[in-house]
Amino acid sequence: MKEAFIERTFGAANVLMIRRINQVLEEYRRQGYRLSLRQLYYQLVARDIIPNSLRSYKNIGNLVSNARQAGLIDWGMIEDRNRDTNIPGHWNSPGEIVNSAAQQFRIDKWRVQPYHIEVMVEKDALSGVLVPVCRELDIGITANKGYCSSSTMYEIGKRIDEKRKAGKKICVLYLGDHDPSGIDMTRDVRERLEMYSRLHNIEVDRLALNREQIEIWQPPENPAKETDSRFSNYARQFGESSWELDAIEPAQLAELVKTAVLERRDADLWNDAWVVEEHMRSLLFEFAKKFDDDQEER
Repeated sequence: MKEAFIERTFGAANVLMIRRINQVLEEYRRQGYRLSLRQLYYQLVARDIIPNSLRSYKNIGNLVSNARQAGLIDWGMIEDRNRDTNIPGHWNSPGEIVNSAAQQFRIDKWRVQPYHIEVMVEKDALSGVLVPVCRELDIGITANKGYCSSSTMYEIGKRIDEKRKAGKKICVLYLGDHDPSGIDMTRDVRERLEMYSRLHNIEVDRLALNREQIEIWQPPENPAKETDSRFSNYARQFGESSWELDAIEPAQLAELVKTAVLERRDADLWNDAWVVEEHMRSLLFEFAKKFDDDQEER
């Protein structure tokens, strides 16, 4: 909702920019997405509303902050996925917690599938775009935050090893920036997961961002960082421009993941498992209703 805390006056140019920002945010709200500031910025760049520059990014950040405080931009439409507050859950009755459990109940429908699939995304800020589709597909997602930590890679490697011992085919779906480090991270993911899982030839499918997608989608380009130690190799192969995953439409990223997963998922096995899950969930709802009925009798 929009809520004002500070009275501010904006010039005509900023009033127009705030109107355009709200149009973009509302468009994505209707699609079910909340944008990060970086995603909002790239949507404005892609629509030729602002130039692609560090100065523009800082100006938009300041304007959004001021406009939210003045009650002109909905606080709920932009999210900061890098800062979360953990609040304990509470229930007012046994029936409430059982009902909540019933709504969240899932069996491991992948247990009978031939594949074990992991999704990894370079940036934590983009995990919010992919978490809903991963939840729908019932697969895990890891936000690497750049080069993933050894602890996280070790845990994933061990999980992969367990699934392999259970007879699963392994597939890691990776999404990252198209820049010197972002391209190299695909190699890094594959090599470290093979080391920690003690497996060879793990399938790491780089879903995005790839050169063919850049040619089709035409996201805003940035100069690649010459200070990156991987710049020379990158420049020889791709030139001196780079592109960020944040600039891609959220729905396109979600569709990439969904398509890749469904290509590897056995539909008949999935539907059979879903029937079992729904039956078990209905038992939980009946159990929750019993608690509520007992509470009313007291």
